[in-house]
Order: sequence, then structure tokens, then C-alpha cells
Amino acid sequence: MGQIKVTKAPIEGLFVIEPTVHGDSRGYFMETYNQNDMHEAGLDMVFVQDNQSMSTKGVLRGLHFQKQYPQGKLVRVIKGTVFDVAVDLRKGSETYGKWFGVELSEENKKQFYISEGFAHGFLVLSDTAEFCYKVTDFYHPGDEGGLAWNDPEIGIEWPQVSGEYDGTASAAPYTLSDGTPLNLSEKDQKWLGLKDTFSF
Repeated sequence: MGQIKVTKAPIEGLFVIEPTVHGDSRGYFMETYNQNDMHEAGLDMVFVQDNQSMSTKGVLRGLHFQKQYPQGKLVRVIKGTVFDVAVDLRKGSETYGKWFGVELSEENKKQFYISEGFAHGFLVLSDTAEFCYKVTDFYHPGDEGGLAWNDPEIGIEWPQVSGEYDGTASAAPYTLSDGTPLNLSEKDQKWLGLKDTFSF
């Protein structure tokens, strides 16, 4: 017990989790998930599925959310570095439309828990990144929604990204600081902003 440090983010429902890492000259060992430790920290979610993805530098995935079957997500990076972001979409929340971001890397071994009711996205800052996450509900085809990653109303400060907003979610005007073009899926370049997506 007591193998994790849990820090509440400024937005209710978001938590940064740091596991205890046991290392020596041979390498390291850590528990990446322990239900008892999470319960002791007040996190009682139940996970039903594990996912993993690989992305190259400049890839931005998001901002995604689920419409009818929201998922809580416990995310971490096992290779490389990403900037991970959550946006509060909970109706009636005092922080509706606000965002919080955290750098996740194989070095810092931080995890980020995002409760149900948030949009989620991440930007790859290393040459490649392998991203793992546990979810509290199964994937439901056709249930995914999205928001423009660069919506000025939300105002996410993506690190290393430069470019001029042209009124759309297009990646074309943007690069990282080293000149790497921003790389988004065709679908993620068509999402609209907060006001055009929700009526409240």
C-alpha cells in the first residue's frame, strides 16, 4: 500500500498519479496499477479494457469524447514523450470549457486519470511515442465526438506548436519548433469549436 502519489489537478475529476519506482544498476520495477492503492487514494473506478497506440513526432490525436457512453481513462506513456490534455465538458461544471495538460514520458512515468465527461487529446513531442490507457467502459462504435484541438475559446497552450489560426482545425498552418509539421487525422481536422458543438 502507499505506492503511489496522487495529485489533484486544478479541475475536479483530473488526477496526476506518480508510482513508486524501485531502481538500481540493473533497471527498475514499478506497479503500474494497484486497485488497493487507488482505492486508498479515493479513486474507485473499475477498468474494463486496456488500449495501446504508437504515434510519430508531431502527431496530435484529439480532442475526443464519448457522447452516450463516457469513459474514464488512466493514461501513461511507455516510450517517448507526449503532452496530454483534458477539457471539461460536464454540463453545469464551474470549469466547463477549461483545460488542463501534463507531460507524460517514459522518464517521469507519470499517469493521468481523466474522469468521465472530459474531451481528451495528446501531442507527440518525441520521435515516437507509445501510449497506453485503461478505460472504464468499452468502445462503442459511432459514439465518438470531437472538438477542434486549436479552438481559441478553449485556448490550449500546446508546447512547441507555432502557427496562425485560420478558423478551422486544419493542421496545415502549424509546425513544432523544430519544423516538424503537425500531423492530424482527416477527421480531427474537421471538428468544430466548443460553441458550435454544444448548445449549453
